[in-house]
Amino acid sequence: MSAPDVTALLAELERSQPDLAEEARTAVEWLTGGEPLESVTQLDVCEFLWYTLPLKVGPQMTGADQERLAHSLGRLLQLGGMERYAALCVSPTTLQILRTYAREGEDAGTSAYQQALEATGVLPPDVPELQWSMIMGPEELGAHLACSAALELAIVAGDSTDRTALTRRWLTEPRTDLGGDSWLNRVHGERLNRWVLGRGPARRELAQPFEVRLHAPVSPQPLPALHGLLTLAASGESLPLRLAPSPEALRLRDLAERELGAIRRDGARLAITEYGMRLLKSKSAMWKAVTRLLLARGEHEFEVSAREAALMLLADGTLMSPGQLRERVAEVVGGEGWHPATSLEDVARPVTDLVAQLTALGLAFSDELAVRMDRPGQLTALAALRAHALRPRKYVSSA
Repeated sequence: MSAPDVTALLAELERSQPDLAEEARTAVEWLTGGEPLESVTQLDVCEFLWYTLPLKVGPQMTGADQERLAHSLGRLLQLGGMERYAALCVSPTTLQILRTYAREGEDAGTSAYQQALEATGVLPPDVPELQWSMIMGPEELGAHLACSAALELAIVAGDSTDRTALTRRWLTEPRTDLGGDSWLNRVHGERLNRWVLGRGPARRELAQPFEVRLHAPVSPQPLPALHGLLTLAASGESLPLRLAPSPEALRLRDLAERELGAIRRDGARLAITEYGMRLLKSKSAMWKAVTRLLLARGEHEFEVSAREAALMLLADGTLMSPGQLRERVAEVVGGEGWHPATSLEDVARPVTDLVAQLTALGLAFSDELAVRMDRPGQLTALAALRAHALRPRKYVSSA
């Protein structure tokens, strides 16, 4: 069966219901963006009806006019034999969402739209390999639409496949239409490229060699210092708060207690928490927790940039003095457009704290004269940089 031709459908609607033709033309142009009607998916239709129509096409329209435009689109889709999509245009859900926008405002309407979209089952969920971005590049958008189309086909076919399992399979399997590549590789490549092309020429020059290096996952490495502390805390034996007099041991205890939440104070002692037990039982979970900690998202963006630059500078095992490290970090982040101008004092705290974390975890050697990462530390740095580079893009207010 040939795909419906928009021009022919509009001509037919003009003959049969001329009062709907102009609204239908406006709606289908927004819906397809000039692409063939056969390329439209349920996700496209839902997003048009529940988001684009009230907020972009018709913000100055009355609610009744928006409903009429939706009805006109439904009639066009019906003429084209796209009955399921036509039904969405006049469904109670669509009418309720449009009326929510009109009566309660954008926030309420957007919330109703998001809930309804999730209920359709065609919205690809986050999976362990990929959290979807709020702001998608072309490759990620293509992957998202492809996964949504696969979910839609499964629903129409009556397939009870789990959404997460189907999405993972669709993302990770090599595809002939991608030349044997996978959607996941495409998205990761796009995110890494965006990360490399960050602010400032010095930052780009430093990050460029990592674009290829970070593409493959880094295998979890043992963390004997943290493992030993958690093992001791889990043993039930008496554990004095001052486990050892060295600064590194005290910093490790503070990291485990305050930054990871893996141990807690029990009177004058320390005890392992439930989360700490999970880390102790899983090498990969402990590794993931530590690599995320090195570039913690809760910190100010400037501090994250400074720590990120320090990790890139140390990731090859280069021996640097603490002063040299701070100077190089200041040079790198100073070209990223921060105001006021970056100084050594600005980067001192985040860089010093990062080095203290690495030293406490046994991943770096540091004294007054030198800082250097050993091989496990270098791999940890790469894993932390990779996780940061591949993070989903979010709106500023949601980061």
